[in-house]
Amino acid sequence: MRINEIFYSLQGEGFFTGTPSVFVRFSGCNLKCPFCDTNHLQGMEMDEASIVEAVCQYPAKHVVITGGEPSLFLTESLVELLHYNGKFVCVETNGTHPLPKNIDWATLSPKDAFVAHAEPLSGHYDELKVVFDGEHKIEDYSQLMADHRFVQPCDTGDPNKNLEILTQAIDFIKQHPEWRLSLQTHKFLGIR
Repeated sequence: MRINEIFYSLQGEGFFTGTPSVFVRFSGCNLKCPFCDTNHLQGMEMDEASIVEAVCQYPAKHVVITGGEPSLFLTESLVELLHYNGKFVCVETNGTHPLPKNIDWATLSPKDAFVAHAEPLSGHYDELKVVFDGEHKIEDYSQLMADHRFVQPCDTGDPNKNLEILTQAIDFIKQHPEWRLSLQTHKFLGIR
């Protein structure tokens, strides 16, 4: 498996914000989102045992499998090895490919508003986290089943535009109280 990086930090966004987590970032994605912050050309080849060994160097129970797009690479056997070592396995996905059935928490972050032919698969997700840019309709995701719904303002790199997007996101949430705000707190804190 091609791994971009494995690191220990706090979950910076969504339902588990603030939770100590080991992040396993896969290299490679089937989409090219305009705001992606992952270099998919870098990474190292690792087998499942090496990945688990690297994860277990850290004390956190919470493991976040991310990417890139982890559903292209993640196997049930890797999840099972992580479970065997006492880990709670979360996956962040764009939803365009099926996930292993034995994960503990699935976060769907659909990208079809930004990339053609990226419609997420139907199904049940623990968390729906929609990147909000102020231009695309979030109501389009009402048909997706999720226990928790988050609006996450898009970081454009422009502080003035970011403030405008944040204001629009807050207004949307106030009008649609089934949604909650997710901020990328790791960026505010200056951590990975």
